[in-house]
Amino acid sequence: MPGVPRDTTRRIGLLGGSFNPAHEGHRHISLEALKGLDLHEVWWLVSPQNPLKADDGMEPLATRVARARQIVGRHPRIRVDAPELVLGTRFTLDTVRALRRAYRKARFVWLTGADILPQFVDWRGWRELFGSIPIAAFARPGWSYPALSAAAPRAFARYRIDAEQARMLASCEPPAWCFIPSRLDSHSATAIRAVRPRKRKAKGQTIPENSSDRGRQLPDRSKDAEALLALVRRSLDDDRAEDVVVIDLKGKSAFADYMVIASGRSNRQVVAIAEHLADRLKQAGRGYIPVEGKQTGDWVLADAGDVVVHIFRPEPRAFYALEKMWALENEVAAKPTAVRVRRAKKPA
Repeated sequence: MPGVPRDTTRRIGLLGGSFNPAHEGHRHISLEALKGLDLHEVWWLVSPQNPLKADDGMEPLATRVARARQIVGRHPRIRVDAPELVLGTRFTLDTVRALRRAYRKARFVWLTGADILPQFVDWRGWRELFGSIPIAAFARPGWSYPALSAAAPRAFARYRIDAEQARMLASCEPPAWCFIPSRLDSHSATAIRAVRPRKRKAKGQTIPENSSDRGRQLPDRSKDAEALLALVRRSLDDDRAEDVVVIDLKGKSAFADYMVIASGRSNRQVVAIAEHLADRLKQAGRGYIPVEGKQTGDWVLADAGDVVVHIFRPEPRAFYALEKMWALENEVAAKPTAVRVRRAKKPA
């Protein structure tokens, strides 16, 4: 983790997962862990790809990290990153062992929701994981007795410590685990994905042979995405948006064809750029464009479907570093095309 000395003696909670997407439930568990386990900080370990999940519907790593950082905000004791890219690990056990080698004096605790306990037996080396790091399982709606009666908790039942002793968990030698009957939070990444409109997948693809319209080509909508991008670029230029970057996502993402990142000099300008963009696209027949983040004006997102637009003030843009996260993702995937467009200065 950037900025963490190798000889740190901090008590650190590790919350790993796909974060597809990150939500308030993840933040809730982190805050409960900081308080209930007497931790110095919590690290969110965003996985490039969960080995137990298909990549269908999985947003790009850069997007998931950026969303997680947005949920966390500027909380001083919660860090978000994707260390598996650097560690070269894929499975939780390997990641935990690598972090323990890197930070030999740190006291780590693995954090999880109780709904994950029944899935532990499907994890590679789950018994070794119990023997490598203390584990804290936090109550989730509907998951108390069903979780505790699962195979993994039963196999390590004699190593369970009482919730009243949870503040000692980070100092316990593994195997040691604890069930935390904390205040429940009902947020769910699965539920969030379920209510999101699914992006059309086919662009000029042939209908399968068993179809009644065998061999017919579906319409190619790539030109429509290009036209939409041109409208977005024109609107940003009209409002004097700065440092515009266009990232080509075609073939790399299921949620959009292009990501556009731009800056405004002030909160007011950021909000104005986003509102004008939504109005212009609506007038152009593009329908309603959801805009999020106008309350603060630090980071505003406009979802135009095939083009997703992020508008920042300079400081938050540097902090969230979407371009940097795309560069990290490109170490394990094909590099998207990024074109930086600088607005020409007008003559004095």
